[in-house]
Amino acid sequence: MADNKIKILLIEDEEMLANMYEVKFKNEGFELFKALDGAQGLEMAKNTQPDFILLDIIMPKVDGFSVLKSLKEDETTKNIPVMMLTNLGQDEDIERGKQMGAVGYLVKANITPAEVVEAVKVELQKLGK
Repeated sequence: MADNKIKILLIEDEEMLANMYEVKFKNEGFELFKALDGAQGLEMAKNTQPDFILLDIIMPKVDGFSVLKSLKEDETTKNIPVMMLTNLGQDEDIERGKQMGAVGYLVKANITPAEVVEAVKVELQKLGK
């Protein structure tokens, strides 16, 4: 039987938070992959070809903006929608993320994991997934 679950890649260095999101997404029927730093996230994006990426900005090794830039420059990952998920709520950060190709921008402090799942669902519906 083919597994047609929607694959989400979460690139988030805070493990407790990542685990919380994982539970929420799995409960909603998604398949979730977790990467705890930007370098691992890039590797996983190429290997798993997720339907959607949630990307933190402040992370060890490679920050989220660098990850986003690499994703958009790579032929194999450039069409995967990326939503920034961060504590940086500055207008210039939001603008920068959107200019670099992010489909959305969520500020962690203002949103619950359940609302994050809902925001991803809305974006996926726009894409017809």
